[in-house]
Amino acid sequence: MTNEQTAIRTTYFSIFGNTALALIKGLAGFFGNSYALIADAIESTTDIFASVLVLLGFKYAKRPADENHPYGHGKIEPIITFAVVAFLVVSATIIAHESIQNIRTPHKTPKSWTLIVLALIIIWKEISFQIVIKKSKQTHSTSLKADAWHHRSDAITSVMAFIGISIAILFGKGFETADDWAALLASGFILYNSYLILRPALGEIMDEQLYDDLIIDIREKSVEVQGVLGTEKCFIRKAGMKHHVDLHVIVDGSISVKEGHDIAHLLKDHLRGSIPNLGHVLIHIEPNE
Repeated sequence: MTNEQTAIRTTYFSIFGNTALALIKGLAGFFGNSYALIADAIESTTDIFASVLVLLGFKYAKRPADENHPYGHGKIEPIITFAVVAFLVVSATIIAHESIQNIRTPHKTPKSWTLIVLALIIIWKEISFQIVIKKSKQTHSTSLKADAWHHRSDAITSVMAFIGISIAILFGKGFETADDWAALLASGFILYNSYLILRPALGEIMDEQLYDDLIIDIREKSVEVQGVLGTEKCFIRKAGMKHHVDLHVIVDGSISVKEGHDIAHLLKDHLRGSIPNLGHVLIHIEPNE
């Protein structure tokens, strides 16, 4: 299975999971008198739309290179990540606003059975995070990583809700708004996670040099090719799940242009065959002194 297929299947997992959880949280929050659960449901609802965006991005990124996009369509990934972060920020803002409104308005203490619902949700969301983050590392996908952090943010929100509802139930009258304060605190965590998701996507779209380990691997593999005496400059930029490489290699200065050309092609094939997820590999030949 290709990285693109793996990413798409993982995103479907997120969509179906978030849809079910949004319904469960919303109903439990309404009947259990817990705004923290309703806030959780709001975040899960935005997660659905965010995951749909990620899915559409993956499908677009799968398009082959064309005349207008010679490096393919992978740069759509960090752009989708920006949109996912926007959904997170919007959901955090809504939760914070509604939490403040509920803190100001007297209401009933949440039902104790909502704690059972939350405990199950926390376990499921952490499992979901672990599954999706593993797939994001496997596919080198920034937008899938953003989707994974949606699950972790959801788990954090649920933990805050669990703490808030527990305080409201244990201490009784006067502490009815504890779960609202918990939801407000959770919104801050969501905003912080939004930054953590945004930062690497911004680096990707700006072609920031973030691939030192890959550069070391490329240099080591390059000298395995007969005729390559060493390497000089090595620049890497990421587009979607592919890494595009510009590499300067040193060869014997006395060989012919054709021999240098052949070495470059051998090196390109060797790198793409031995290192996964390489896209375009541009080899520049440098004669030794």
